[in-house]
Amino acid sequence: MSHLRLLQSPPSRVTPDEACLEAFQAEFDYIHRTLRRLGTSPSETDDLAQEVFLVLHKCWSAYDPGRPLRPYLFGIAFRIAAAHHRKRKREVPFEIIEVSATDPGPDEALQTKQARALVLAALEHIPLPRRAVLVMHDLDGVPVEDVASVLGIPRFTAYSRLRKARRELESAVRRSTKART
Repeated sequence: MSHLRLLQSPPSRVTPDEACLEAFQAEFDYIHRTLRRLGTSPSETDDLAQEVFLVLHKCWSAYDPGRPLRPYLFGIAFRIAAAHHRKRKREVPFEIIEVSATDPGPDEALQTKQARALVLAALEHIPLPRRAVLVMHDLDGVPVEDVASVLGIPRFTAYSRLRKARRELESAVRRSTKART
């Protein structure tokens, strides 16, 4: 990973701003996927990803390069997504038309896209605190101890939220697939 090169370089050669920028660029796709998994719409994801970068830049001096960057980024993205959800609930909604790519692709690409849409739709039915634990642990592979640390919750609370979120996801997927048939 290119951001590891900067993080491990002598401080005299690379400024903290450059290291932060390169780390963000290396993890931009991860941040984008994470924000989508946390329920942000495609039209809002780029702006929220920029907010993640601004927070990362502001807090870069507090980041410990001895720890993995992704859980740190997830914590920032989670807090930004949660604040965005709270703000969106207060706003008066109006219809937004989401434009998606209509390029025809192979059957496998179509199935992958449908599966991704199914999971994203099912994730919408899980409250954000439980969704965050599920996404971090099951989709990103972060150990539960790190999930609990990043989200600032007790480890057993993380396990409890994970168990409940898995049941809710399974139920939402089951309902969605029944509705399609």
